[in-house]
Amino acid sequence: MPFDEIDTIQEVDSFTGELIADLQEVMIFPASHNVTSKEKIEGACSGIITELGEREKELLTMGELAKAERIRQRTEYDIEMLKETGYCTGIENYMRYLNNDGVAGCPPSTLLDYFPEDFLLFVDESHISIPQVGGMYEGNRSRKQTLVDFGFRLPSSHDNRPLKFPEFEERLNQVVYVSATPGPYEYRHCRMPPKGEAQKDLVVEQIIRPTGLLDPIVMVKPSKHQIDDITQEIAQAKKRGERVLITTLTKKMAEDMTQFLADRDEKVRYLHSDIVTMERIEILRQLRTGEIDVLVGINLLREGLDLPEVSFIAILDADKQGFLRSRDALIQTIGRAARNLHGHVTLYADRETDAIKAALDETNRRRAIQEAHNIKHGITPKSIEKAIHDIAEEPNKLELRRPHRDPQKIPKDEMKRLIEELENQMDLAAQNMEFEKAADLRDEIELLRRKSK
Repeated sequence: MPFDEIDTIQEVDSFTGELIADLQEVMIFPASHNVTSKEKIEGACSGIITELGEREKELLTMGELAKAERIRQRTEYDIEMLKETGYCTGIENYMRYLNNDGVAGCPPSTLLDYFPEDFLLFVDESHISIPQVGGMYEGNRSRKQTLVDFGFRLPSSHDNRPLKFPEFEERLNQVVYVSATPGPYEYRHCRMPPKGEAQKDLVVEQIIRPTGLLDPIVMVKPSKHQIDDITQEIAQAKKRGERVLITTLTKKMAEDMTQFLADRDEKVRYLHSDIVTMERIEILRQLRTGEIDVLVGINLLREGLDLPEVSFIAILDADKQGFLRSRDALIQTIGRAARNLHGHVTLYADRETDAIKAALDETNRRRAIQEAHNIKHGITPKSIEKAIHDIAEEPNKLELRRPHRDPQKIPKDEMKRLIEELENQMDLAAQNMEFEKAADLRDEIELLRRKSK
């Protein structure tokens, strides 16, 4: 066979050599996308050397001998690698010379530059996404400035950055902001008419649910007897086969509440920031299946969290106005009970803050619209029915959605390394929100551990 022809393409297990699949084609991505001509590299190196001399002189003038030596060593090594291989680690930090012709402050190239002129952008949970985009540049600059100050990078590395917010806005065409609690930015831009057009409101409300469910009933009660009230609500929810969420302001209060309920033999768990992603998924699964009746946490609003079995939410210290008790946070938390026919929420507070009043007014406004629609069209509300997926399967009934390895064919000394590699893949999948893939990997790890004993 000629050396430049491909006979077969096969996917083979790297540990056992077992054939997994015959492929007709395979996509191979380059290790680096930073490719340019030798002439451009030579020109870039000249600019880098000039800046290095200026920066080294500046540090020596300040008496920072160690930092001056560090920046010289690191930069000269990068230059040598660029000349010899056309690439160096952190090559993107020399963007000013490789991509911007030595001009400082040019915006970076992003995916937005490759979209067609008439593209439409949907920004999900825009009340969180838009501030995040707005903070990306400053956050990156702060981190990069530390590297520059201590001689790890040249000042030109600042050109390797996210877009500034005005630059981001310049690249947008049509945008749909999606949020249950839009922020001032969204309202300001959705009510600003395009040039030459009359003033009009571009806000569209999606309040009616296909299930006919209403926003939950919200009550405000004093904190004096809140524990007694919560225990009664838990008992009633358990009788209906439903679940309870309790959100507190402090870790100490959450721990005390969890311990108090556990001492009363309640099936309760405390959800906190130290819990890893996969364990968090497992706790939520247990809540849905009834292995847990009560979940206690500090920040349980979790935009988009669907728990149809939850019918009661207790919000403690609702009158301590702040980030977790703002109007938007309260509305988001209240919305977690909107998936159940018996959904209701109690705010435990000794005074009515502006945030509480605004959240109540908005919830009641939406509820009135939903109720009127149901009456007009003869709709009877019903709870959301949502399947509990793969992680509810019994261990002895695990069926993977992709080919798995035969433990008998894996050498014992390789088994531990394989399991560690799969655990790393599982964590990465969970971080990327690929929960089905993560669950698959978790199941495979479990199978390997059981069959290798």
